Amino acid sequence: MTAFFQLLFRFLSLLPLPVLHALGWVLGWLTFLASPRYRRRLFAHAQLAGYPRSVALGSVAESGKLVVELPRLWLGRPVRVDWDGVAHVEEAMTHGDGLLYLTPHLGCFEVTAQLVAQRFGERMPITVLYRPARQPWLRELMEARSRPGLHTAPTTLAGVKQLIKALKQHQAVGLLPDQVPPSGQGVWAPFFGRDAYTMTLSARLAQTGGARVVLIWGERLSWGRGYRARVRPFLADGDGQLSSDPQQAARQINQAMESLVKECPTQYLWSYDRYKAPAGLSHAARLDAERAQRT
Repeated sequence: MTAFFQLLFRFLSLLPLPVLHALGWVLGWLTFLASPRYRRRLFAHAQLAGYPRSVALGSVAESGKLVVELPRLWLGRPVRVDWDGVAHVEEAMTHGDGLLYLTPHLGCFEVTAQLVAQRFGERMPITVLYRPARQPWLRELMEARSRPGLHTAPTTLAGVKQLIKALKQHQAVGLLPDQVPPSGQGVWAPFFGRDAYTMTLSARLAQTGGARVVLIWGERLSWGRGYRARVRPFLADGDGQLSSDPQQAARQINQAMESLVKECPTQYLWSYDRYKAPAGLSHAARLDAERAQRT
């Protein structure tokens, strides 16, 4: 079975991007139709953020594309890409410090690190944090996706140390700050009006060696035409700096992620269980934390 999935993955990597996105459209809608739980979460999260059902439905196909485009991005030929706001990266690099890229579950977040490495890897290599897959065949493929200027670090203590080392060497680091962290590694902070368990790692990394923070997300262009890397400055509280207080820093980061989602809400992964309590955190502890946030 492992050999079959690896063969299928490699076959898909050879297909043109428009074909893959068409297959992703079908996969997204099949998943939507087959899972009541998926539909409830999708609609509830979009509604919480103030978006109508049309936005949630628009994200269904995008979620499928997110899965099916991975073989091409990991193993296939380069895809077409352009940039919007690349000057923000250039400006941040002039300071000579490390650079922290923050990306939400929006658009094709897999492609952003590749684009950064392709354009800036020789001057400033990037190390991205990733969660290892449970399936052995997929884990092997994930570990093999490194390329010149792009390194990967697992979500372990050793991986975090790897990120810190990269920043101290004035290199770049990338991660998804809206990913729910393990118990004890986050704080409760509002995300679209509801408290979500938010990692403190991104704030700690930003304070490593005076690292600069840049927001980036990969817009998926229609009809398989490629991607557009959209870069935005991080302007928390008007001074561009994260608070040293973990609670306030989490609020600032969530607000920044919201601002990116608002640029293209149909490409946000509304089905992601953003508001779940991590394993090991009791329901009572969650309620206490949420009450504390409201007082």
